[in-house]
Amino acid sequence: MITLYGATLSNYYNKVKLVLLEKGVPFTEQMQGTRSRDEAVLAATPLGKIPFVRIGDQTLCESQVIVDCIEALHPNPPLVPADPMAAAKVRELCAFMELYVELIGRELYGEAYFGGKTSDEVKARVREQLTRNLAALKRLVKFSPYIAGSEFTLADASAFATLPTVAGATKLALGEDLVAAAGIDWKPYLKLLGERPSVQRVNADRKRDAETAAAAAAAKKG
Repeated sequence: MITLYGATLSNYYNKVKLVLLEKGVPFTEQMQGTRSRDEAVLAATPLGKIPFVRIGDQTLCESQVIVDCIEALHPNPPLVPADPMAAAKVRELCAFMELYVELIGRELYGEAYFGGKTSDEVKARVREQLTRNLAALKRLVKFSPYIAGSEFTLADASAFATLPTVAGATKLALGEDLVAAAGIDWKPYLKLLGERPSVQRVNADRKRDAETAAAAAAAKKG
């Protein structure tokens, strides 16, 4: 049995959860916040980041490492092509989105999603980097109809975690959806993903927990 630790409001948590659901792998969820100082948590995820998983008596952190492990342990249904080069292209997309889009856009999340404030200097740098990197990503994506080709793959789990999150952050913090501005038509693609039961489950759980958190915050203020 796999136990997935984290929170449904985390895009990387939902990336792993989506893969588990697509695979039909039994798993349980354990809510866990970030920046824990609990030694048991730090033994599994030394920076206190989420998500992480427990598989048997071993743990793994970092979402891409986790989904690659799940793919290896549960190869059917496959979320990576059998052809080595096609498989590498899927992982190329995963790495590109994480390193050059999500991690850059993440600098805006504090202001966009958590009520923080981002300096004008950081905003200008993020805008410049994302404009360049998203134009480069456009050269890699296929949308035929999935991001790496005709089949749903691990790259779609990464795109689900990355594209709407970064698009929303840039819209809220910079006043412009830089993903769409780069010519990446992500909204019809996200609608396509939304037809999958796995995505519906992830979205429903995230909405439920977001509403619960909002209600708790409102009650605390009251």
